Amino acid sequence: MRGYVRGGAVAVAVAVAGVLGVCLTGCSGTDSAVAHDRRETYCGRLGAWQQARNAGDGGDGIAGIAVVAASKPLDRDRLDTGGSHVLTDTALAVEGDPQAEGRVVAYCDAVGFETLTR
Repeated sequence: MRGYVRGGAVAVAVAVAGVLGVCLTGCSGTDSAVAHDRRETYCGRLGAWQQARNAGDGGDGIAGIAVVAASKPLDRDRLDTGGSHVLTDTALAVEGDPQAEGRVVAYCDAVGFETLTR
């Protein structure tokens, strides 16, 4: 009977390890998909803000709020790259800082969404 219990315990341990391995692999894939979606949303909103600003009809205020809001999850999850501080640079860009705007456009370029910006 002892051999059965030991074998059963080993089988349970192996099964738990397998489930945890799948969960961890799945979780990292999900995290990657979430990061991709957040970056795409941010860069799309950045482009919409640029377009509204360039139109000069005053619609850039709401678009500015939307792009700053989209930058917060990137900052919180540390998804900015290459020394960019997305939240700070986005806020500065919306306030009219062309260098900050260049940095966030470069960020979108670096993460593969350059076509979403203007």
